[in-house]
Amino acid sequence: MDFNSFKEEMNIDLNFLYIKLNERQLKVFYDYMNLLIEKNKVMNLTGITGPKEIILKHFIDSLTVLKYINENDSVIDVGTGAGFPGIPLKIAEDSLEITLLDSLNKRINFLNEVIENINLKKIKTIHGRAEDSGQNIEYREKYDVAVSRAVAPLNILLEYMLPFVKIGGKCICMKGSNCAEEIENAKNAIEILGGKIEKIEKFNLPNSDNNRTILIIKKLKKTGGQYPRKAGIPTKNPL
Repeated sequence: MDFNSFKEEMNIDLNFLYIKLNERQLKVFYDYMNLLIEKNKVMNLTGITGPKEIILKHFIDSLTVLKYINENDSVIDVGTGAGFPGIPLKIAEDSLEITLLDSLNKRINFLNEVIENINLKKIKTIHGRAEDSGQNIEYREKYDVAVSRAVAPLNILLEYMLPFVKIGGKCICMKGSNCAEEIENAKNAIEILGGKIEKIEKFNLPNSDNNRTILIIKKLKKTGGQYPRKAGIPTKNPL
């Protein structure tokens, strides 16, 4: 896809989100897409490989949460994978201080390559598991926002995310359409970990039947020091 076609496709979808990007930002997204497509030929970063799909299901999908994040917020993207939603959020709002956390070193290497190639500032990567990093005083309760996209069931995911968030901050959980049961099953975890459901937004991605749910969990009190539990325990024995 050439740059002009890319711009046109992006702008059509961005209009639905009431987001306006300048030429430089669109070029950065374009370069990111091409890096992703090229690197995906030699390592498994994403099953979404067509330019139009990448625009909608990675870039636009990532930007649906931008309205819930304030300028200059510190944001940790837990289980970022190929950089979603963290890198698109950074490109769209340069004032954000972004941390990308992932447990696979090959993905971290790719992310570092992207950051260098598209010249992003105030963004860093952490190679590690959320269970370990959430107990690290360098990261624990240091962020205004923790965001994550389709990493784990909500009751497990929030044990990964809430320890990173300051009191008064929030978790933004990006889910598909059928998550009513997940939300119900997570109520105990939310209370134990010091959170409260603030908002649930359901919508379709622009010009598509791709259903999405965004959950905003506000952090009201400190998370107990025993959380997150050691690697593997949240999955085996969810709160």
